[in-house]
Amino acid sequence: MRRYVLTLDLKDDAAVIAQYKAHHRRVWPEVRRSLRRVGVRAMDIYLLGRRLVMVMDTKDGFDRRRDFARHVASDLRCAEWEELMKTFQEPPPAARPGELWARMERVFHLGSSKLGHVEQGGAAKRRRRASDGT
Repeated sequence: MRRYVLTLDLKDDAAVIAQYKAHHRRVWPEVRRSLRRVGVRAMDIYLLGRRLVMVMDTKDGFDRRRDFARHVASDLRCAEWEELMKTFQEPPPAARPGELWARMERVFHLGSSKLGHVEQGGAAKRRRRASDGT
C-alpha cells in the first residue's frame, strides 16, 4: 500500500465551499468506480476553513500522475467531474508551478511500520533518497 497526503485550497467564497461539500456528499458513481479501478483503495478529504487535505491509500505500484490521467480518460463523466472540481480549487501557497494538489511532508509518525509506504514530498523525500542511495 502507498499513502499520499495532499493539500489544496478552495476559493475564498462561502458559497463555493458549500457547493464543493455538497458535490462530495454525492460523488458520481462513475468517478467512484474509476478511482477504484486505477488503484485507489481509500480516500478521505478533510476541510478546515478553505484548506483541503486528502489522504489517499493506493495499491502498490500506483503512480499518481499516470493513474489519475487514466482515471480522467476512463469515462467522460470522470473528466467532467475533475473539470467541475477545478472550478472550486486553487493551489496552496507552497505548491509547485502547475501543481494543484500539493504533496504534504510528513513531519511525525507514530505507529507500525506495517502500514506500508507513505509518499513524502520535498526535502524529506530527497533526504530519504540520499540515505537510500537512490
